[in-house]
Amino acid sequence: MKYMLIWRATDEAMAGMASTDFATMLETVGRYNDELIRAGVLIAAEGLDDAAEGVVVDHSAEPPVVTDGPYGETKELFGGFYILSVASKEEAVEWAKRAPITGPGFKTEIRRITTIDEFPQDNEWVQKERAWREANGQL
Repeated sequence: MKYMLIWRATDEAMAGMASTDFATMLETVGRYNDELIRAGVLIAAEGLDDAAEGVVVDHSAEPPVVTDGPYGETKELFGGFYILSVASKEEAVEWAKRAPITGPGFKTEIRRITTIDEFPQDNEWVQKERAWREANGQL
């Protein structure tokens, strides 16, 4: 099963992390990544650029409204993610507990990633996506 570990932090926690020595942070996160790689569970891991550089597309109006970041009333920012291939949600939780970015204001959300096999296989759009994935080596 695949699970996404989503790193989230409050504005205050992100500001506090900005004072951390970058080389130290790279080493700390690098060691965690190495553990995931050696365990054979890491599929992908990426950080995200500053929220001030992003935009929000709000679909509650027609046409959708685009707003530049930072986002209004942000309680927690989505700062990065990992995608792991593990046997269970419990295993994903254990990896999340070992995350190197910790302290007040930091959280890891864990969500199972659904697969194309979980959708009706006789559906035209599922069949098209499956064909695309096969052609691109994703199945």
